[in-house]
Amino acid sequence: MRQPEIKVGLSASTSGKFRLQGQQALNGVRLWQAYANAQGGILVEGISRHIELIWYDDESRSWCARENVLRLLRDDQVDILLGPYSSNLTMAAAEVAEGHKKVIWNYGGASDEIFGQGWQYIIGVSSLASDYFRALPRWLANEYPQLRRICILYSAKGTFGRQVNRGLTEVTRKTELSVDSVAIGPSLKNSNDTLSVLRRIEPEAVVLASSLEDEVAIIKTRAQWPSSVRAIAAVAAGVAEFDRELGRASEGVIGPSQWEPNISFPTILGSASAWFVNNFKKQFGVPPDYVAAASFATGFIVGECIRRSDSLDSERLRCVASELECNTFYGSFQIDPQTGKQLAHQILLVQWQKGSKILLPARIL
Repeated sequence: MRQPEIKVGLSASTSGKFRLQGQQALNGVRLWQAYANAQGGILVEGISRHIELIWYDDESRSWCARENVLRLLRDDQVDILLGPYSSNLTMAAAEVAEGHKKVIWNYGGASDEIFGQGWQYIIGVSSLASDYFRALPRWLANEYPQLRRICILYSAKGTFGRQVNRGLTEVTRKTELSVDSVAIGPSLKNSNDTLSVLRRIEPEAVVLASSLEDEVAIIKTRAQWPSSVRAIAAVAAGVAEFDRELGRASEGVIGPSQWEPNISFPTILGSASAWFVNNFKKQFGVPPDYVAAASFATGFIVGECIRRSDSLDSERLRCVASELECNTFYGSFQIDPQTGKQLAHQILLVQWQKGSKILLPARIL
């Protein structure tokens, strides 16, 4: 007789503007599924149960992610619901999950506003958007002691860019740096308009908080930026596709990263970084970015919560997750018991140097 399986569901962006990150996220989940099943599955009430993965493409659209989650909960009746990639899609998915009192395990939505809705069934694995560049002012002060003016160009669409801007602005208020924050709307996607803004402000550092597509388009014009600019940071610089798109234009750009393979943590759940990197490359033909690391690591956190609760019940899993303090290869895990937001995971800063992503020293940050 075939043993019952644990049905894991997610809405994944395998097409549309988030397709690169969405595919990384899906592949991370697939690798966790293979890892867990090779270990015999997950023990629930004395029975080792394999993972069955059910997913649907949301085309990088919020309404489609919402429909996918409804389908997963109503038709497929999944036991475990994983979140999609991006803050906007996560907001849509989490609202549906909340209505069905189903825990949603969120690795791909970083906006602080996700955890400000009063939802009780969301669990965050990754650091929040407002933390992405909190360490940047200290690095700038060390590298460019005379630097005084930062221009932040952030997306006017959605909540993620606004939260990145808020976090960085809060930190700079405690320094001698001044900040000009400019929302990127339809007009600023025109390169001439962006150049006009930079030439008017004449910043010494430029920080971008938008989509990969928008940030790449803006940085392609960097040769025309005012000579005052000495440092550039961009959210998208944390992933390898940024360098593939820009080539030499990525040189020196700083980015936030939720995970880098050369960082290790004591007493981890699941596999080490080396196993993850090697097997991800072997199975999917490309190196993993931190998006894939996040979805892969989330599987181990889910598995540990199932083990400790000996249940697939959302109420019991949420209760156990609220008390869990642990490490995976991805970093530390501890959530706020009330909001579900991540408290322990740390953001890293990286910089592109000669086509390689270099981790900036922690002592400077």
